[in-house]
Amino acid sequence: MTDNQVYLASVGTALPGDPVGNAELAKVLGANEEWIEVFIGTRTRHFARDLTTGEVRWSLADLCARAAERAVKSSGVDLADIEFVVLGTATPDTLMPATVNNVADQLGIDQVPTFQLQSGCAGAVQALSLGRTLIASGEYRTGLVIGGDVCSKHLDLNRDLSKAAPSDLVNFVLFGDGAGAAVLTDEPRGEQVAVKQVLNRFTGLGRKAGQVIEWFGLADRFDDRQALTEDYKAIEEQVPVMAVEILWELLGELGWDAGELDYLLPPQLSGRMTRKITEQLDVPTATEVSCVAETGNNGNALPFLQIERLLETMSAGQKALAVAIESSKWIKAGFALEKV
Repeated sequence: MTDNQVYLASVGTALPGDPVGNAELAKVLGANEEWIEVFIGTRTRHFARDLTTGEVRWSLADLCARAAERAVKSSGVDLADIEFVVLGTATPDTLMPATVNNVADQLGIDQVPTFQLQSGCAGAVQALSLGRTLIASGEYRTGLVIGGDVCSKHLDLNRDLSKAAPSDLVNFVLFGDGAGAAVLTDEPRGEQVAVKQVLNRFTGLGRKAGQVIEWFGLADRFDDRQALTEDYKAIEEQVPVMAVEILWELLGELGWDAGELDYLLPPQLSGRMTRKITEQLDVPTATEVSCVAETGNNGNALPFLQIERLLETMSAGQKALAVAIESSKWIKAGFALEKV
């Protein structure tokens, strides 16, 4: 490698089971289907467990391994060429062992460094950033970066939600499960997409967390706290503003004009919020690449699902910019891609 450029060779994704529509979800939860359509704007999502029985059908490791297998298969490299594995997730299967190691085990990968990054919507970008840094250092030539979440593990399907407050009920209709993976290389392989820039910055000093996911241990597992809480007002107010800041910061670092962008990958909070954010980003020359309305908010899988859609139409010389925001403690993230 002579220019320290890092390339994305391929992407693979995995969504568990059939899509669950709003009518089915409303029936199971006792919720209002119209409220889901209007307030959330997401049409379908996928769950790793059966909504009726509660049976867990896929673990996070299962989904990540499936996505990684697909990425490697289409990358033009062999599994034996993978020199490291990085996983970004907010919902690991267990505290120990780290889920990334179970993923490597399922893939048949051994004797390589593994990294697990505990993070929400920015975790996939953090994984991409670390993978890019490792290859740009010259020490590694090929690596695997993964992002995924199984959010349904935090939802109690046995609760009577008929009188639940919207701030509580929204968690049952907003999220989904899934995983994505990408193969990074030190020279153009497969899709031959250059990772031109990655942004990952904590900006939450002194700010109240916008999202909290509890981890209950033996001492507090019967606590009456909600497993997942969000400050939706703060998220609705802050995320669009932060998205615009990220867009222009990345463009400035790259020396690109907004008019040069062929594709824009906006934050994927929900169908409704994504539309609002895209309008405020205001890059009419760029084609929007979104997926959340069909996949649900499956956290760290989302950037890979977006990239997968992007690669279906991206041609040589075209540029794409992605924006991601983590509201848990306010992280700005994003990346820029250019097909060579």
